[in-house]
Amino acid sequence: MDSRNSTNRRALVVGLGISGMATALRLRQIGWTPVIIEKAPARRTGGYFIALFGGGRPPAERLGILDNLNDRAAGGANYEIDRAGNRRAGLGYKDLPGSPWMMLRGDVEEAAFTALPDDVDIRYSTVPTRIEQDADGVEVTLTNTADDTTVTERFDLVVGADGLRSTVRSLVFGPHEKYLRRLNYMAVAYQHPGPLGDLHQDDGAILMEPNRSMWIFPFAGSPPTVLLSYHTDDVDAEFTQPPAQRVRAAFGPEPAGRVLGDALEALESADDLLFDSVEQVHLDCWHRGRVVLVGDAAWCVTLYAGMGVSTGVSGADLLGTMLQRHPGNVTQALEAWELALRPNMELFQRNGIQQRSFFVPATASELALRKVMTVGMRMPVVSSLLRQLRTRDKAGRLKDTDIALA
Repeated sequence: MDSRNSTNRRALVVGLGISGMATALRLRQIGWTPVIIEKAPARRTGGYFIALFGGGRPPAERLGILDNLNDRAAGGANYEIDRAGNRRAGLGYKDLPGSPWMMLRGDVEEAAFTALPDDVDIRYSTVPTRIEQDADGVEVTLTNTADDTTVTERFDLVVGADGLRSTVRSLVFGPHEKYLRRLNYMAVAYQHPGPLGDLHQDDGAILMEPNRSMWIFPFAGSPPTVLLSYHTDDVDAEFTQPPAQRVRAAFGPEPAGRVLGDALEALESADDLLFDSVEQVHLDCWHRGRVVLVGDAAWCVTLYAGMGVSTGVSGADLLGTMLQRHPGNVTQALEAWELALRPNMELFQRNGIQQRSFFVPATASELALRKVMTVGMRMPVVSSLLRQLRTRDKAGRLKDTDIALA
């Protein structure tokens, strides 16, 4: 038990991403003093597409983030295309269950950063290099990578919100290899400088081939985002050459055609490029003593689930709720938080694996099934039946549920 008042509590939040800022906001709401460290020398401002589902919007509103967000879907048509330039009406991201708002990662990060009080301590170019804890607190050695200086400070709680390859997780829970589960797919995302091929700037498009795909997401007020995804038998080999070279190899040797060709050409000089393997994180427990992981560091559901932002905000909001309910016992609060949250995250992880075929069909049969669904959605009777099936899908319903109200 810890009898100290929550207003005297200090928490170290590692990572200035969406989960980290959401956690800091919630901790501040319940009277804690958050300190945020970020390994980058400055806050990120760009980013690829993300979706904020119905279930993630209420906690974002409670944290003061939603006020500066809106759905930036361009509202144009969505097409399925091929390399030869043929097109037909297709299923888009909005056809997934869960009424997602489309936006850029930078939109959410800017809104969360704006919501942070000005006096929150944010330290850039700073990483944890040692974490040791006892029953009453956590001692953390912090290294400033800009000048190679170190300082050791004591906190009541350490929150690892530092992503898929979390430094906090490696220091406290063990090496990444113990917890990362590869799906053997690569994801490449970046903003294209303008419309691709003969597509209108408000139109989206999808090119599907066995084990590789291209998605084009249009946004109101900004250039489109391109998402390329492909299968690989050797994830490690993908990181041995420049991304553009690996992607061209994955989508060759056939002629690219106009739209894919535009995308591949822009990839050569793309800023703020995401090039990474698609992986999930699986841990038996997300907390150890007074150290807890949130967001992708704890439960990465993959971009195929589309719930990264929504679960990150919801998990942060619920963490503060449980700490507030158990003010004298951090361990009890973390146990209650995980007990409430884990079943939902495991469901989203399974859904991410299932939805992989929606984003990048692996076989000709998966591709054919997707085409049947696309045709069916244009037929009133079949479309009604398909939509009813989607509304009965548990993961789909949960995407619109405020899971932070446990």
